[in-house]
Amino acid sequence: MSFQWKDPKSSEIFHRASNFNFSRLRANIFFALLPFLIFFFLAGNCWVYIRPNEFGIKQVNIGFKKGIQQNIYQAGLHFILPFGFEVVHRFPRNIQVFELTNSPATAARGSRLERAAHIQTSDGFFVDVDVSIPYHIVDPYKVITTIGPGKLYEDNGVIPRAEAKLKEALGEMTTEEFYNSFIRVEKANKARDLLNKELSPKGIEVVNVLVRYFRYSEEIQKNIEEKKLKDQLVFTNQSKAKASGEEALVRKVLEEGEARIRVRLEEGKAYVVKRIAEKDLYIRSKRAEADLLVKLAEAKKTELINNAYQRQGSEKLVGLKMAEVYKGLDMIILPSGGVHGINPLDLESSLKLFGVNPEE
Repeated sequence: MSFQWKDPKSSEIFHRASNFNFSRLRANIFFALLPFLIFFFLAGNCWVYIRPNEFGIKQVNIGFKKGIQQNIYQAGLHFILPFGFEVVHRFPRNIQVFELTNSPATAARGSRLERAAHIQTSDGFFVDVDVSIPYHIVDPYKVITTIGPGKLYEDNGVIPRAEAKLKEALGEMTTEEFYNSFIRVEKANKARDLLNKELSPKGIEVVNVLVRYFRYSEEIQKNIEEKKLKDQLVFTNQSKAKASGEEALVRKVLEEGEARIRVRLEEGKAYVVKRIAEKDLYIRSKRAEADLLVKLAEAKKTELINNAYQRQGSEKLVGLKMAEVYKGLDMIILPSGGVHGINPLDLESSLKLFGVNPEE
């Protein structure tokens, strides 16, 4: 069901009023949003955000001190004049990697890629070398004033010089020296020093030059591998011959050592026998000396006893000794009367019986 005006004039007035109110509403919304639009416009053009891994260099196009400013802006929000009066150029401050390789899948993520370095060796052969060159910007002011803004530090700085310095340094090696890691690292360090000699005045420092892989043509590679195999066979034979000589020397040393051990053992046995003989001789001599002393003492004893028997009172001693004969007799019957009668109670007659004179 639709509403219709009966009077055409009333309908026209209503439509005009509706259009006026709608236009007024749009104007009110526009003026209400205008401060926000101006704020976002100024915020987007007057403030620049420098990330934590970036440097910032201001360029003044219109105004005082026109040109590149020496002040280096660190991470954070920085105010600039809008409408192209001032511009901030940003440069990375973290490590960048330049890869020269024919195998992009092996390159570092986010690195700048170029084909492998094609280098001629000192003996005239060509070799393709995969190289990684990590570097970083140390002075963005020097970079922008000597090379330029944006990615020109790659296009006009590192890339044009990298392969030239690699050819200069690595080209000093022969074909076989590429297989010598010590010489290869030495020449890679020389290439790094040559690059730094040119890039340091421009605010760029090469951290290292890393030779990751190298390959000759298939024919040269085959010849080199065959030669290396022959050299390895020669070295193997030399090592075996040297090992045989060393084994003979070891056997000789072992035999000499065993002979010395046997000699020492025999010397030890002879020493033991000698010491045992000396011990026995010492025992016999000391025993003989002891026997001699005992016999001498017994002889001296006998001599002293004999001397004692020959002195005054010896007859009494003899009588006493003879009286000891009675100790072993249980009963003896002797005459008690007459010339030869024995009276055991008469001591003087008993002494005379044994030849002892009691008066002496």
